[in-house]
Amino acid sequence: MTRIILIYGLISGAVVCAGIMLTFLLPNAHGSVWLGYLIMLVALSSILVGVKQYRDKELGGVIGFGRAFLVGLGIAVVAGLAYVVVWEAYLALTHYTFADAYINSVLAAKRAAHASAAEYRKTVAEMNEFRVDYANPLYRVPMTFSEIFPVGVLIALVSAALLRNSRFLPARAKAA
Repeated sequence: MTRIILIYGLISGAVVCAGIMLTFLLPNAHGSVWLGYLIMLVALSSILVGVKQYRDKELGGVIGFGRAFLVGLGIAVVAGLAYVVVWEAYLALTHYTFADAYINSVLAAKRAAHASAAEYRKTVAEMNEFRVDYANPLYRVPMTFSEIFPVGVLIALVSAALLRNSRFLPARAKAA
């Protein structure tokens, strides 16, 4: 089980990291939350594949919901950890400028929306607090992990519910 979790978790982590990094190269794509979560959804589809592989190869085509969910959850954890490691490497390579760029974009959006002076000052205060918090890895790392992990939990639940039925994507019989 550990081998399946590591293999499919690392595949998922690699796909999500490559996809997210590609958004940095596309104009206006990096700010798209929907694109980011679509990339995560595609990458985390390896949970379904990994649980099916485990069910078919290790368990003879039958798996219970609990075990299937745990395998899926394990894959989601590995993918989430890979995502965090790559994000931290990206931050280090860019000299931790992400927070400043994010804050500048939030403040520019407030100005473009013609926010009142009081509203703008409030946002500036919130962004200064964010800057301090985000500089702390004990805040930043769990925050980054929580971007992807809930999506993985959801996919693990759906995968477990589907794959507990041995007739769903049944194992192919080996050719004689």
